[in-house]
Amino acid sequence: QVQLVESGGGLVQPGGSLRLSCAASGFIFSIYTMGWYRQAPGKQRELVASIRSSSRLNYADSVKGRFTISRDNGKNTVYLQMNSLKPEDTAVYYCNAQSPNTPTRVYWGQGTQVTVSS
Repeated sequence: QVQLVESGGGLVQPGGSLRLSCAASGFIFSIYTMGWYRQAPGKQRELVASIRSSSRLNYADSVKGRFTISRDNGKNTVYLQMNSLKPEDTAVYYCNAQSPNTPTRVYWGQGTQVTVSS
């Protein structure tokens, strides 16, 4: 059974930092592309960052230089370090896993709320 369990969300002041974690199980973590998406109220879900099995990185323009995605294949965990947080970063953050082969398998976590407010 595939599971993606996020943790680390919460309330933080503008300029603060949070680190999200996503613990994965039920699939071969090391070969999957792992990503973080977010969805703000009234908006579509959008890609924040992704990391391939090769460790190739991809970031949304809005978070470049502030967020860092990383993975630990030994712990089957992907992280999102978020620095210099802004109110517009407020959203539910979802962990995502995509298989490298076709047909593509896609898995989602349940989401964790990040609120940036003073």
